[in-house]
Amino acid sequence: MGMTMTQKILAAAAGLPEVKAGQLIEAKLDLVLGNDITSPVAIHEMDKFTTDGIFHKDKIALVMDHFVPNKDIKSAQHCKCVREFACKHEISNFFDVGEMGIEHALLPEKGLTVAGDVIIGADSHTCTYGALGAFSTGVGSTDMAAGMATGKAWFKVPSAIKFNIIGKPSKWVSGKDVILHIIGMIGVDGALYKSMEFTGEGIKNLTMDDRFTIANMAIEAGGKNGIFPVDDLAKKYMDEHSSRTYKVYEADEDAEYDEEYTIDLSALKPTVAFPHLPENTRTVDQAGDVKIDQVVIGSCTNGRLDDLRIAAEVLKGKKVAKGIRCIVIPATQQIYLEAMEEGLLKIFIEAGAIVSTPTCGPCLGGYMGILAEGERCISTTNRNFVGRMGHVESEIYLASPAVAAASAITGRISQPEE
Repeated sequence: MGMTMTQKILAAAAGLPEVKAGQLIEAKLDLVLGNDITSPVAIHEMDKFTTDGIFHKDKIALVMDHFVPNKDIKSAQHCKCVREFACKHEISNFFDVGEMGIEHALLPEKGLTVAGDVIIGADSHTCTYGALGAFSTGVGSTDMAAGMATGKAWFKVPSAIKFNIIGKPSKWVSGKDVILHIIGMIGVDGALYKSMEFTGEGIKNLTMDDRFTIANMAIEAGGKNGIFPVDDLAKKYMDEHSSRTYKVYEADEDAEYDEEYTIDLSALKPTVAFPHLPENTRTVDQAGDVKIDQVVIGSCTNGRLDDLRIAAEVLKGKKVAKGIRCIVIPATQQIYLEAMEEGLLKIFIEAGAIVSTPTCGPCLGGYMGILAEGERCISTTNRNFVGRMGHVESEIYLASPAVAAASAITGRISQPEE
């Protein structure tokens, strides 16, 4: 029996001719990632190790993004801890205020993630880099500590689900709608510890930003990772952003999948996940009359340049509804700069939105948009659990930048005008 794309990458990293689903392996790592919340835990764990040092100063990335610029004393202490650790070990890829961005948008932009890599990160949305044909997955801070010390990690080889993407999406349908549709179809545990492998002729109709969004939310279906084939668009992205050599793996014709689904992009509609799970999806035309208080456009899921362009296209010449707070967060400094040069920030501000420095901000209930009791937010983020953005009796509705921007104008969950 042949191997899936993920299994081939893991076999190579483990130095084995083949691997099978369920097999335990030790694999070499190409990158270990941590942020300002998870890294301090890993650093303190390393204090207990008998070894002193890290496996490679260029293969660790520490990104200060969750509470940065620091929102309080505790977050300042966390960042100080990581800053001192990065300085002590001369870590090349340490990103702080002025250089930082949301980690899962920043690392591909900086060329630190490429096809064929094995990447672990102490953040659940590390699966984002599968958009480039890498195996990337979230781990706990203890595993991050071991990875930083040894350059290796243990894995149970995942089985896989195949998603055959066909067709071409309509005007306002994006990668966010694709992954919300899939999660609504299979559920938040539908891909539990499985590789979500995307293939098919319809992938050519998905931008790189669409693919990053889809891979990013693989974890919301329980997936171990999400991964895309390395086509010409992915190669172009890597050639433009990275000087690293990448390796292209393709699934065998006789690779085994637990399940297979066909997703017709032309049949999808703008989709919203209602509280309090990403699987609780409805198309926007079935949403009903849902009044909102706040709109967030940003995050590691939808804070990229294409996302901001789409939101600006909807908001241009319009006004945010009276009483609605609209918060726009570019995912990196580079995206912020490009959005400024294209005039997107002017459109947002003239519409009555605010624009923040790159940060995870309100997505995890951090800052820059915490919800009060009874408030509702439509957000381009990735999770809408109880209390995720603030008060346990607030509500979060997940949507694409197009739907979020349209909702800001009307004050209710709405789809953009054709």
